[in-house]
Amino acid sequence: MKVDVLLGLQWGDEGKGKVVDVLTPKYDVITRFQGGPNAGHTLEFDNQKFVLHNIPSGIFHTDKINVIGNGVVLDPITFKREIDGLMAKGTDLTKNLYISKKAHLILPTHRILDAASEASKGATKIGSTLKGIGPTYMDKTGRNGLRVGDILSGFDEKYEALKAKHIQMLRMYNFEYDIEAFEKGLQEGIETIKMFKLIDSEHELNRYISEGKSLLAEGAQGTLLDIDFGSYPFVTSSNTVCAGACTGMGIAPNKIGEVFGIFKAYCTRVGSGPFPTELFDEVGENLRKNGNEFGSTTGRPRRCGWLDLVALKYSVMINGVTQLIMMKSDVLSDQEIIKVATAYKVDGEVITDFPFELPENLEPVYTEMPGWKCDLTNVQTEAEFPAAFKNYITYLEKELGVPITIISVGPDRAQTIIR
Repeated sequence: MKVDVLLGLQWGDEGKGKVVDVLTPKYDVITRFQGGPNAGHTLEFDNQKFVLHNIPSGIFHTDKINVIGNGVVLDPITFKREIDGLMAKGTDLTKNLYISKKAHLILPTHRILDAASEASKGATKIGSTLKGIGPTYMDKTGRNGLRVGDILSGFDEKYEALKAKHIQMLRMYNFEYDIEAFEKGLQEGIETIKMFKLIDSEHELNRYISEGKSLLAEGAQGTLLDIDFGSYPFVTSSNTVCAGACTGMGIAPNKIGEVFGIFKAYCTRVGSGPFPTELFDEVGENLRKNGNEFGSTTGRPRRCGWLDLVALKYSVMINGVTQLIMMKSDVLSDQEIIKVATAYKVDGEVITDFPFELPENLEPVYTEMPGWKCDLTNVQTEAEFPAAFKNYITYLEKELGVPITIISVGPDRAQTIIR
């Protein structure tokens, strides 16, 4: 069996959680392969809403195995909070949630370092979620980090040593902090992690593959936030692209099967960084309101704009996308005219390749098409799509060269049309 990969093609918030939940019945194992509690995957079903940060989005299917992979960074404090919240709603995760021993731990001092670093940047801040993600990955690559497996032996000594190193680093910042406040709940979080099955995930996952089990790898954030290929330096600290599934799970490239690329029918972005098609007018505000575009992790209002095909084609290429999934089509339903950026203009030159950097004087070149002016939220079959919406889908498939196989017309699990 091959491992199918599902990932975002824009700046995150594409709706990955909902789609993983919809697709999970087809799979035996769901695995998160990168990122940490800076992710916010929202799922809605049975008149309930859940936001997952650390936990794979297949968790509500109790007959499926869910794995937090080695490429993930895990905060014991926020993990316990998330577990407690789900268990309070009647969801027992201890039977089907496994955690890689090689996943790195986000420590309280990582969060302090994150806040201190961001505060020091002033106007040049990158819009960090302040979850300690960057400093944790820095310790990982610097070979200083602590991993989940470390909690099984001598953790307190290892923690105090790394904490002392972080306190020394914090002296370079003029930043006040209360370390005891940040540490509150750490020990309880560690004990919560110990409640779960801690595994050598690379062996387990490859064993599942050899046994013929079907696996779905769930990415966090989005391609344009990838540490190598995103809009650097306004990016996350991990590889959000398809290749990251191999290193974040311990599987070989030849084990990758379908690559599901998720995108919104328009674009959004949270935090700082370039955004070529951003709208500052009534249309942008309308998209934010109709799409409820507020960060599921931070609560910050998302910046909104038209669909960017230059960036989207780049993401399709980098990831080797085989199937596209379009989300939030319903949000565009009251637009008279729909715009799509098909090129950029920089200093009078028209470019169609996503560039090394996105300069401030970049202007999007738009193609316009009529809107469908029709509520899609109650549509149940493709046959009910209005003609203008069908034309939009056909246009995008032709431009991107990949079929759009799933279309979302609302936030609920049931509002999903598989073509």
